[in-house]
Amino acid sequence: MISRRKFIINSGITALGISAGLSAKSSENKGRYKLYESNRPPLGERKFVSSVVEDTISEVSASLKNKELAWMFENCFPNTLDTTVNFKMTEGIPDTFIITGDIPAMWLRDSTAQVWPYLSLVNQDEDLKNLINGLIRRQTKCVLIDPYANAFNDGPKGSHWESDITDMKPELHERKWEIDSLCYTIRLAYGYWKETGDISCFDDDWFEAQKLILRTFIEQQRKENPGSYKFLRETTVATDTVMGGGYGNPINPVGLICSMFRPSDDATYFPFLVPSNYFAVVSLRQMNEMLREIKNETDISRKASQLADEVEGALKNFAVFEHLKFGKILAYEVDGFGNRIFMDDANIPSLLSLPYLNSIKRDDPLYVRTREFLFSKNNPWFFGGKSWNGIGSPHTGVNKVWHMSIIMRALTSQDESEIAEAIKTLLSTHAGAGFMHESFYIDDPSNFTRSWFAWANTLFGELILKLHRENRELLYYI
Repeated sequence: MISRRKFIINSGITALGISAGLSAKSSENKGRYKLYESNRPPLGERKFVSSVVEDTISEVSASLKNKELAWMFENCFPNTLDTTVNFKMTEGIPDTFIITGDIPAMWLRDSTAQVWPYLSLVNQDEDLKNLINGLIRRQTKCVLIDPYANAFNDGPKGSHWESDITDMKPELHERKWEIDSLCYTIRLAYGYWKETGDISCFDDDWFEAQKLILRTFIEQQRKENPGSYKFLRETTVATDTVMGGGYGNPINPVGLICSMFRPSDDATYFPFLVPSNYFAVVSLRQMNEMLREIKNETDISRKASQLADEVEGALKNFAVFEHLKFGKILAYEVDGFGNRIFMDDANIPSLLSLPYLNSIKRDDPLYVRTREFLFSKNNPWFFGGKSWNGIGSPHTGVNKVWHMSIIMRALTSQDESEIAEAIKTLLSTHAGAGFMHESFYIDDPSNFTRSWFAWANTLFGELILKLHRENRELLYYI
């Protein structure tokens, strides 16, 4: 098996069925990407086909004046369904396993994000509805196997990482504790319930999983002791293991939840990861609502609500600091002692993505000031080149911008010119592939990481679909 760290760079023929490393220059010599010929797998080789998704692709593509943009939407929006889904029905019960792309394992975070844009379509396609129902059921099983794991195998197959010094199990691909992994399972369940009203997947196992999520969050507040989780890895990559003997740097137990890893799968420096704690507040309130309305349960739901209030209060008191230039803004990581890191990482949840996750309003002055910082040279992970700029990640190193950050900039913006500029950047940095990548070198988009990254592809599709529905005129003039 391969690690998320072993990047697929300009890999040539991939599982996408295309030459993903094709440079823009060579593509132009072949007639501007072969006149935008589809780079999707042939119909018979697609993992899952949804009639409503196909109709949506046709509708959106036909409305776009920019044919390159239409071609990219056609390639990206269905990429999760085309290439990453393993769906089956067993005695009438759906089960869905979704790999992240070039790594044959399922991340709780990625799998939720990969299907998120399809939620608005499920009531028009029973098969698509079953697919997401099955993913909720599979995620429930994963949480019950181990709430501290971030990535799972499709069965007890063992892992390249089974030598990690932590409580590994054969069902796990990796066991990096990340708050957002559990938050994403709640986000998917809540979104599905609100869209469909279907409660068939919210069975006794799901209820047990919610109780386990709540216990895990409370344990990782570390009010009395470090808890049961520790993680060490023999590695030359500092961010692939955890300091403090596997428990992380010291924290002052102020009510925030510790996360040993970021959504990039890099280790945190200060264990209180601010964007993930914001995400947890929203998720706990969604859990509370589902437990009350679906399960008629009051005790666990009340505890979820109380924890949400506690974390929210701690964020107000311990996550906001005076910056030398921007005034009071959000830190990325804190320890409860007053130490903090001012930065952002492209992976979601990020500080940039907080409005997208319904954690803060876009016009909140705290977010406005923080956002101004994020797109400045004061953010050490914001990079600007000759033609493009954006937020990167320590995961890929300096001078590499993530497509995800450019998409998220557009999704959280209130400025039409900023949104249009972000789309133009995406159009000019896909390196002729017609797909999104993980990151690209700031002055050379043909130097990129991960040619098959389904989350980034689907997120791009989500952006275009949202604009098609809400601001079609902006897209028309791109």
